Amino acid sequence: MEHFFLIITICIIIMAAPIVSKVTKAPVVVIEIILGLLAGYAGLLYDNEILTLIAKFGFVYLMFLAGLEINIKLIKVVKATMAWNVVLYIASLYTLSGLICWFFDLGVTYFLAFPICSIGMMMMLIKEYGKDEPWLNLVLSIGIIGEVVSILVITLFSGWIEFGFNIGFFISILTIISVIAATILVLRLFYMAFWWYPELKKFIIPDSHTDRFDQDIRFSISLLLILVAVMLLLKIDVVLGAFTAGFFLKMFFNQKHELLEKIESFGFGFFVPIFFIYTGSTVKLEIVNLEILTNSLFIICSIITIRLIASHLAFYKHLKFKQTTLFGLSDSMPLTFIVVISMLSYKYGLISQEEYFSFIIASMIDGLFLMILIRKLYKWFNLKNANPTKLKGF
Repeated sequence: MEHFFLIITICIIIMAAPIVSKVTKAPVVVIEIILGLLAGYAGLLYDNEILTLIAKFGFVYLMFLAGLEINIKLIKVVKATMAWNVVLYIASLYTLSGLICWFFDLGVTYFLAFPICSIGMMMMLIKEYGKDEPWLNLVLSIGIIGEVVSILVITLFSGWIEFGFNIGFFISILTIISVIAATILVLRLFYMAFWWYPELKKFIIPDSHTDRFDQDIRFSISLLLILVAVMLLLKIDVVLGAFTAGFFLKMFFNQKHELLEKIESFGFGFFVPIFFIYTGSTVKLEIVNLEILTNSLFIICSIITIRLIASHLAFYKHLKFKQTTLFGLSDSMPLTFIVVISMLSYKYGLISQEEYFSFIIASMIDGLFLMILIRKLYKWFNLKNANPTKLKGF
């Protein structure tokens, strides 16, 4: 019976969130998190193994969708014209984070958490503003590089606190480097195979009018789950596997518009909302006090400040003030990886319980606040009706 009310609550929130979003004119992801938070506080959502599993799959599916949204043409532009800008941006993030931690005498958790990157919330911006905004295209492309760096950082961090500087730590480094290299190699091999034998594409995913068994969906979801399983086996963050699956489909089956639309609709219509609803429900309002809120505000301000400074240092020439500001704010919502780093740190005693709650609440408020702020600035900057600034060569 308890599962009955849990399922009913989740379904009602999924159905109600778009309606409330239209009425309040707030981003739907904000509504999903708030409704999840309120339902959790009321006891309608609670710790449940099945809910946790589905929510985790929702996050994995979100990363899968991120791979599908990659603008391959823009990646080539970034590689050709802005490689040093990307290096400058990432280096600036970690340098500024180090300065803040040195000045306020903070630990390694803060140093790693402030510049960490996660593209989950960026996907919600893509959903709301479309794929043609230069600042959003760039933040997604560079966000992917930042997320790969973040996965490497998290792997090194978890290896360090679990093994120390011994053989296990260096094995974890070698594993993730090997996986990234193998991924690039496999993608290259498939590119060559499809170049020489283009009929292989139709054999794997037939045209829609001849696909009587939904072979496209079977292949896509199976590919996603297989790569996630491989990452689990290798003890690497599953984000890398999910993203690779999406990127594979985008790279080789971009012409299958119907398939991409089906995958996207299913994700944003069901699994992704469950992830955000669950995330909202994990905040325990009854334990929040002024000290935790103050520390959360400090974390939020640090995350936003270093990104605004770094983005203007690296990309002002390409995007100018308005779009650079939106770029910096869009990259300031590392909700999922902040949670991962704080959980690891708390588990191994690097931060206190109060600090752990501060990071969790900061990740939540940060996403909620910035989704609303970006919408306001987007209208205030009048970018909706402006001619988009084209990146050089794009």
